[in-house]
Amino acid sequence: MVYAYAIVLTLLNLVFWAGILFGLPGAWLMVLLATLVEWWQPDEFLFSWPVIYVSLALAVLGEVLEFSFGAAGARQAGGSKRAAGLAILGGIVGAIFGTLLPLPIVGTLLGASVGAFAGSMLGDLWAGRPAELSVESGRGAAIGRLWGTVAKMAVGGAVVLLLGIAAFV
Repeated sequence: MVYAYAIVLTLLNLVFWAGILFGLPGAWLMVLLATLVEWWQPDEFLFSWPVIYVSLALAVLGEVLEFSFGAAGARQAGGSKRAAGLAILGGIVGAIFGTLLPLPIVGTLLGASVGAFAGSMLGDLWAGRPAELSVESGRGAAIGRLWGTVAKMAVGGAVVLLLGIAAFV
């Protein structure tokens, strides 16, 4: 019976991992599920609290990478601090609105990238920078946000592997 639970848990974690592409907090859901399972059935599964803490740290890392890559992309393209901050905010708002688009997976990524672009561009325009430099900063933020999502997917994959191995060992 333990292996049946482990299979179900791993399949759910894969669904949560795919949810990251839709802007869902997939890594957080994986950590929450592992914590609930450990709390509910402490003798059934071999999740140890250190495994859960490492998963939690990885989830935090994924969030930091996702949001900071957009800001770093804006800064690397010569954007202001205001552009970097608004790239983060724009990426969040864009991801929310992008999820509403009838484009599975691509809608959220597109929305987050466009939001980071718009936020960074507006931040630079607000700071008094010329339009062409603001657009370049926005482009850097959009590319950074896209790479941030890729990094978050990689970290989420590590959480899936860690929890999957722990469930079967």
